[in-house]
Amino acid sequence: MKRSRFTEEQIIGMLREQESGMKTADVCRKLKALEDENSKLKKQLAETMLNNAMLKDVASKKW
Repeated sequence: MKRSRFTEEQIIGMLREQESGMKTADVCRKLKALEDENSKLKKQLAETMLNNAMLKDVASKKW
């Protein structure tokens, strides 16, 4: 069975927003914006972790 990208709480929240009168396109647009922001943050975290690892490696060498 394929694992969903969203938790049950997220899906319920999106459905409630749509039922409360928000247009479906707006809910999808909001969701896409969150996914884009999440991917950017993951990339920033990966870059920071890589920089941190490089700095630790340089600091551990004896000159």
